[in-house]
Order: sequence, then structure tokens, then C-alpha cells
Amino acid sequence: MTASEPPATTYEQARDELAEVVRRLEAGGLTLEESLALWERGEKLAGICRHWLDAARDRLAAAAPEDGPPVS
Repeated sequence: MTASEPPATTYEQARDELAEVVRRLEAGGLTLEESLALWERGEKLAGICRHWLDAARDRLAAAAPEDGPPVS
């Protein structure tokens, strides 16, 4: 994924998978390697979610009237 190219995973897919990663990490019982692999996957999924949320924020800002309140 490049800065101009959207990820192949949708926001909803990434969010749902991230929730499952968190659930598995919180449940415990994993080896160190399994935990690290899940953590790394979670970081990637969080980045995908951040990409989609930033893009949505940019679209809202572009659609907002010039003299309206800022979108935060």
C-alpha cells in the first residue's frame, strides 16, 4: 500500500480482524512468537483503519462549507 493507493482491506474488515487479534491477545495462552505475530498483525490492521479514518476526515473537511466550523 502506498500513500496514494488505498489498502485492499476495507475499514470494516480491518476493524473486525483487529478486534479478534485483541481478543486473542487478552485471552492469553499463546507462545511468545504467536503473541508477537499477532501484535505485528494488529499494528498493521490499526494502520489500515487509520488510513480509512484519515481519508474519511479529509473528505468531510473538503465537503464542509468554507465558513463553517472546522472538522476535528
